[in-house]
Amino acid sequence: MKNIKFLIVGVLFGIILSKTEVVSWYRIYEMFKFQSFHMFGVIGSAVVLGIVCMQLFKKGVIKDYLGNKIVVKDKDKGFIRTLVGGTIFGLGWALSGACPGPMFVLAGHGAFAILIVLFGAIIGAFIYGLLSKKLPD
Repeated sequence: MKNIKFLIVGVLFGIILSKTEVVSWYRIYEMFKFQSFHMFGVIGSAVVLGIVCMQLFKKGVIKDYLGNKIVVKDKDKGFIRTLVGGTIFGLGWALSGACPGPMFVLAGHGAFAILIVLFGAIIGAFIYGLLSKKLPD
């Protein structure tokens, strides 16, 4: 019962994703064809909000749910890793029509074909968990 606030935030996040149409395959298709600014505006807003939140984390203004300061470690993993990871993420997004956040919203909307993508994401996370200790730092 103590984690109900996280469920509420998740439900509100799903409603926001749904109402802003970022779960719409057509909106994603328009974005990848550079036909609409809608998704770029949403993603750009998220990037700006992320930058602001990271600065607040670093200054100690925002704390975790226990009241502890969130420590942000500067890690430079390299350009190639970021490029490869971003490419894989983008290809998966383009092929499935959904990034990880909206998959649950789409399932809730009744788009049951997304369950195949969700199953693949779960399998991928499981495989990563098995291999993560063997991957280079």
